[in-house]
Amino acid sequence: MKLREIAAALGCQLAGDGELEIRGVAGIEHAQAGELTFLANPKYASRVKNTRATAILIAKPIEGRNCLVSGNPYLDFARALALFYQPPRPAPGVHRLAWVAESAVLGENCSVGPFVVVGERVRLGRNAVLHPHVVIYEGAEIGDDFLAHSHAVVREFCRIGNRVTLQNGVVVGGDGFGFAKREDGTHFKIVQSGVAVIEDDVEIQSLTSVDRATVGETRVKRGAKIDSLVQVGHTCVVGEDNIICAQTGLAGTTVLERNVLLAGQVGSAGHLTVHEGATVYAQSGIGGDVEAGARIAGSPAFAAGVWRRAVTAFPKLPELLETVRDLKRKVEELEKNAGQNGNPSQPESGRVPE
Repeated sequence: MKLREIAAALGCQLAGDGELEIRGVAGIEHAQAGELTFLANPKYASRVKNTRATAILIAKPIEGRNCLVSGNPYLDFARALALFYQPPRPAPGVHRLAWVAESAVLGENCSVGPFVVVGERVRLGRNAVLHPHVVIYEGAEIGDDFLAHSHAVVREFCRIGNRVTLQNGVVVGGDGFGFAKREDGTHFKIVQSGVAVIEDDVEIQSLTSVDRATVGETRVKRGAKIDSLVQVGHTCVVGEDNIICAQTGLAGTTVLERNVLLAGQVGSAGHLTVHEGATVYAQSGIGGDVEAGARIAGSPAFAAGVWRRAVTAFPKLPELLETVRDLKRKVEELEKNAGQNGNPSQPESGRVPE
């Protein structure tokens, strides 16, 4: 594409030669001649002078450089990627090695790959793509533009909205982890009678589980993005536009409100609410409700600013402990010496000093 064509497609201001041909996009350190790169974080500005990229997506133009000036360079770089790369889409139709129940209803332009199983009374919207080995259980309802990669599973009676993507190995609606202990110490499985509901524009990355509810529903709300190896327990609510990073675990009945961000390896106890706009740092343990807009860290988690000071002090604790021990010994010695020497200024009993 010509640079001016990219500028027009992205709605960016062109600064430089619009007739230059761009064949792809790349990061600032790896970009070559003929490629477009971007600068979103000012701390990497020094790398601009060494990049071989033909043009740069940037917030402010640089003299002598071909630039696309953007209010959000990172977002527009993502949009530029979509101009140059589209993943392959299988042709519409049902592969001869797939099995689709007679009672299932498939929308227009669906693609069903080999070894896919679509169960009884499934309803699948338009333009769905089911890659090989996807399994849709009985009674599931799925909207338009659904994309399921190999080995993704949607369990019985679960509901999925429009434009949802399930990466490889995702399980929607697997049984929640619920057992009642008998008097003899053995465990009785609690039937997981609820469902999992995935709203519109959700993407769930590889090997993540969204468990069905014991009763009622587990719900992932519109626009949420869930990373790989995440566990969403039974009856949880993942709020609109949440970001949940890899290896996070949400115990049952955790509620996340809008625009919550959970960094990697966060753990949440059940029956709590993380309120709107909160950020939880990596490897934190959430033991109770989190206020709206809070930034917390640590395990158990508390205010991130306090946590940073505590972490800075932590490596110094052995030295501080030794100092406290030295001070304690000195105080004990002073008290002992004071007791042995007595107080010469103290008058004898019964006498009044002249």
